[in-house]
Amino acid sequence: MAAAGKRAAQTQEAKERAGRAPTRRDRQRQATLAEIHATTRRLLVERGSPAVTINAVAREMGVSGPALYHYYASHEALVGAVTAGFFQELTAAMEQARDAAPERPRGSRLMATCRAMRTWATAHPAEFGWIFAAPTAPPGREPDPERRMAGQRFERVLLDQVVELWKERPFPAPDLSDLEPSLRAQLEAHAASLDGRLPPGALHVYLGCWIRLYGLLCMEVLHQLDFAFTDLDPVFEECLRDLGAALGLETRARRSARESERHD
Repeated sequence: MAAAGKRAAQTQEAKERAGRAPTRRDRQRQATLAEIHATTRRLLVERGSPAVTINAVAREMGVSGPALYHYYASHEALVGAVTAGFFQELTAAMEQARDAAPERPRGSRLMATCRAMRTWATAHPAEFGWIFAAPTAPPGREPDPERRMAGQRFERVLLDQVVELWKERPFPAPDLSDLEPSLRAQLEAHAASLDGRLPPGALHVYLGCWIRLYGLLCMEVLHQLDFAFTDLDPVFEECLRDLGAALGLETRARRSARESERHD
């Protein structure tokens, strides 16, 4: 209860600060938060997740542990805030790749987004672990709001593009009557939570693509495929071709090529 009250007070304080020009105290606070995040990240990268504690971060900064509790009420809150920053960094890299060539077909931009995700993940394996491997919150607890919002923005980068592909030209999707009842019910519930942006059958295809993409990235970052592969570039590209086929990108490309030939 005390931690929840402190978070509420911090949220209210942030709202009040947002409505006025930053004071010197605000700037000092932001500088301290930036140092906390940078120190936490360095400990994570250099020593691993178990080394990241409130006291360890404080010790590296040359302050007392209790001093950090003025900024984060718990280890969970610290991890949530820093992980939100990782989400934001990854999302920005993916959005930059998506928007680099707006004149290109949607499918090409989606593939560029996936490649940017892999580039960031393999370059930042420790941070990737905190984003995807660590639970968002203990069972029965709501995740940190900042982390939840950052995660939702990340999820939308791929989802929004698949939604646009579906609107432009629906890709092949299974008949719901062919699916197991439990799977069908779960897909219908998730589709409703997304305000029906994708129907359940299309959502099944999208989630299948996401599971394969995420699974391959996890195995690569965790070196679980080193026993068989020394170069995963062709494996990843093969995965993207399969995802493209599932989303009807090959059909779109052939149709575009035929249309270009007719115009020529």
